Amino acid sequence: MDIRFEKREVLKEKPDQNNLGFGKYMTDYMFVMDWTKDEGWHDARIVPQGPIELDPACVTLHYAQETFEGLKAYRRDDGKIQLFRPEMNARRMINSNARLCMPAFPEEMFVEAVRALVKQEADWVPSKPNTSLYIRPFMFATEAALGVHMASSYKFMIICCPVGAYYEAGLNPVKILVEDELVRAVKGGTGFTKCGGNYAGSILGQVKAEKLGYAQVLWLDGEQRKYVEEVGTMNIMFKIDGEIYTAPIEGTVLPGVTRDSMIHILRDWGYKVNETKLAIDDLMKAGHDGKLEEVFGTGTAAVISPVGELRYKDDVVTVNNFEIGELTQKLYDTLTGIQWGKLEDKYGWTQVVE
Repeated sequence: MDIRFEKREVLKEKPDQNNLGFGKYMTDYMFVMDWTKDEGWHDARIVPQGPIELDPACVTLHYAQETFEGLKAYRRDDGKIQLFRPEMNARRMINSNARLCMPAFPEEMFVEAVRALVKQEADWVPSKPNTSLYIRPFMFATEAALGVHMASSYKFMIICCPVGAYYEAGLNPVKILVEDELVRAVKGGTGFTKCGGNYAGSILGQVKAEKLGYAQVLWLDGEQRKYVEEVGTMNIMFKIDGEIYTAPIEGTVLPGVTRDSMIHILRDWGYKVNETKLAIDDLMKAGHDGKLEEVFGTGTAAVISPVGELRYKDDVVTVNNFEIGELTQKLYDTLTGIQWGKLEDKYGWTQVVE
């Protein structure tokens, strides 16, 4: 891919690595590439990060034809920078785009674009413990014409921001509210895609949870509202009587990269991982019977988020005395160890950016 480079006249001041937060500080540059029906993908470029101009009739503003991804670049102790399974994000975006009738951005081009931008922004990859460079590829329709249809033009972009821990409280257990009225996804819908509409539709549940003092929402299936599926921004796993349970990938749950990585590691350690439907009633009963040993969310942003309390209607279960579980901590240490290059990557998941 021939990538054109446009130099920024004045570089931004780097933020304090001890106070990065999440998603607050954008880097100097962004990757941009356009697609049209006649030319296909063309004009790959790295240009100064800044506003983009859209026509008020841009179909994305009216009909939400948009997808995105999220991955990170990590600074190793030897100073080198590495990515974690970027090809998985590329494949997921291809699947998301297919569902929304958007052109595929080829896997090889996706990874090359990510690597090129990270290499350009190498000075932005932080080195403090638990920091990384968050990478946000996204695509949207740019055609200016009102009407619900596959657009004639699209734009693929990547922006980056240095980040610290996703949760300010760090790796501490959170409280989860099980949503029993609203639904996030149904079979045949867009639940498996990473599109903005899925997240917009989940905000009301999040607001409801926060008013009740809970950090996240655990969504049930959209048909029977009986089986647990995923948390608003994460997949979720349950350790019950020594075995791991997580919702199957059947069209309503996002196929998380961290989820897939955790399942690989858990099975390597000899755990039985059940990718199966788990009824909320059975989950709460396991909690009351003392069989629910650990609960944790998995995702790129937070990596692992231990859960210390579940509330379903008026029933409340405390998990592991509201302390992080031994397995949860071990999984976090192992995966982040691989991501930051502190542990051997026997799976071949990492790529050094040179």
